[in-house]
Amino acid sequence: MASTSNYIEENKIVIVGGGICGLATALALHKKGLESVVLERSDTVRTTGATILILSNGWRALDQLGVGAQLRQIANLITGYRDISLDNGKQEVIPLMKEELRCLKRLDLVQRLADNLPLNTIRFGCHAVAVKLDPSTCQPIVQLHDGTSIKCKVVIGCDGVNSVVSEFVGLKATRSFSTCGVRGFTDYPSGHGFNNEFIRIRKDNLIFCRTPVNENRMYWFVGLPSTSCDLGVSSEPKLIKQATIKSIMDFPPDVLEMVKKSDLDSLTLTNIRYLGNFRKGTVIVAGDAMHVMGPFLGQGGSAALEDAIVLARNLAKEMCGKGSESKQIMQVKIGAAMDRFVKERRMRLIKLSSQAYLIGMLLEPSSGRFTKLMIILALVVFFSNSNGHAKYNCGHL
Repeated sequence: MASTSNYIEENKIVIVGGGICGLATALALHKKGLESVVLERSDTVRTTGATILILSNGWRALDQLGVGAQLRQIANLITGYRDISLDNGKQEVIPLMKEELRCLKRLDLVQRLADNLPLNTIRFGCHAVAVKLDPSTCQPIVQLHDGTSIKCKVVIGCDGVNSVVSEFVGLKATRSFSTCGVRGFTDYPSGHGFNNEFIRIRKDNLIFCRTPVNENRMYWFVGLPSTSCDLGVSSEPKLIKQATIKSIMDFPPDVLEMVKKSDLDSLTLTNIRYLGNFRKGTVIVAGDAMHVMGPFLGQGGSAALEDAIVLARNLAKEMCGKGSESKQIMQVKIGAAMDRFVKERRMRLIKLSSQAYLIGMLLEPSSGRFTKLMIILALVVFFSNSNGHAKYNCGHL
């Protein structure tokens, strides 16, 4: 529960958001000897999102956190990738890189990260509503919904797309697609009978992807124009399902059946958009609060894990064993560490966002034939190795 006092001690690193990036950052800091507090608005670990694909670069980051081996035991190894176009009847088998692609329940990932944190690191029921600066010390203060104010040395915003920390540092959406994404689970008590493949099916401006979580559960994703699904229904699972089914009526029967039989509680609908990256004072953002990428590369979760490793590594260089320095000097050094983090991540995120952006543009209803031809040419020129993004190594913690 939230603290009953006005302030917690000032030497804390406060992480806003207890999702994948927030918990991974807390664990990375803990392994570097830095204590942090995670403020999570939910009463338990966050379970939003059905499942997650972790590529080889994400597994390298999880290995640095010390949880990779544990999670591999419960993650489903994907052994194939097929791309099917219903418009021209073509089917392409895309060879997977000689590295890992595994499907993992999001809850299993966040729970394992949480279990490896020191007791009381996560403060549940703490809803951050704003960030401001102390006028006398310029230290950040996180304001909670219950009126509590928490003075911090560092604030790390891992609070997702609608981040209050992003709002504080001045981040704005630079591009909004007219594309939305619907995700869900479908359970098959007697077994689904599908191979351990990632399947992508395209038709017109629609895309359907599916991959097995285990022998009884399938994860699926539908990317469709926002005009096909009123974003106002995003909190109503029944309406999300109805809008999705209506949009994919021309897809194969097994696709329709999978969506129709999906678990209502697993359905989520989000608008796809892209953000830049920035920091203000000793406040910084990471994960989806820093970079919102479409799901077309499956790199959202893996990129967030990379953020955690790189940010903790840079902060530790300036904060470990520096307790005797003045607050002003420490603020300058922390700011420099954050700048190094942004510099190190910038080109990586530009490449990831650009590749996902171009792929997403192919789904845009407004993209004409010539535009799509130019997009395909750009993908061939700049991303000739379509799986090259998974070979990235964020380095040691």
